[in-house]
Amino acid sequence: MIESFVHLPRHAFSARDAARAGDVWRAFQEIAVEASTAAGWPPSRYRDEGVAFIVRSMSVVHAREALYGERLSGRTWVSRMRREMFSTREVRITSERGPLAAARQEWVHVAAVDNVLEPARGSRALLDAFAPETAPEGDDSPALAAIVTPIAAHAPHVLELDAFYTAMDPLDHANHPAYVDWSDEALSRALAAAGLAPIALAPVAEEATFKSGVTGGERARVETSARGLTAGNHLVCDHRIVAGGRACASVTTVRRLIDRPIESLVRAITG
Repeated sequence: MIESFVHLPRHAFSARDAARAGDVWRAFQEIAVEASTAAGWPPSRYRDEGVAFIVRSMSVVHAREALYGERLSGRTWVSRMRREMFSTREVRITSERGPLAAARQEWVHVAAVDNVLEPARGSRALLDAFAPETAPEGDDSPALAAIVTPIAAHAPHVLELDAFYTAMDPLDHANHPAYVDWSDEALSRALAAAGLAPIALAPVAEEATFKSGVTGGERARVETSARGLTAGNHLVCDHRIVAGGRACASVTTVRRLIDRPIESLVRAITG
């Protein structure tokens, strides 16, 4: 298990001085990269060997919002490795106030074949570096709360945007936290169109599955549907992200509003 300090930059925070969900996802990614580097696998080694780990899916639960200036720490470990190519990594962030957010990441090891990344078994050196570890007692993987009050099917709220060339990641496609940014942007625009303040949106949990990367210059379409409310009266939404006729990702967000009934967000999305 690797432990490290976590730094969220100033631009990760909204006008409420609360960290955005997508930037918490970026912190999780940085913790994983630092752990990989400590295990002898910095980004340069992956490039030299023509391999990489890419995220297949990720689940995150937020215990509370990160506030600007508070000290954060992270810890991470690999909990499972399957078929020498599918890795499950657990990541935790804590603050002086206690647990802040927990993530479970499903990674696939890939290698370049004719300039195309394809699933491939890891080398013995890589597998030895990322041997699975047992989770601390009582530290369970994050899971999204169940829906207890379904919302009737409705036409999705649609947001279209162009992916920035200057925002591509080292594999030259949109980095996985961007899909959370786009999902929250869709919710924020629905709130703004309804005359409500987008700043009231606060993260509770997310889950995402990735199928195809959005690349620079592509127009991404975010189709958002409200699915229902949890026992905590938080809204669960599905976001289908497509580009170039491809289904690129599916994201589920669980959100609450600060000082405002959640029904306001429901109405903003369902019309």
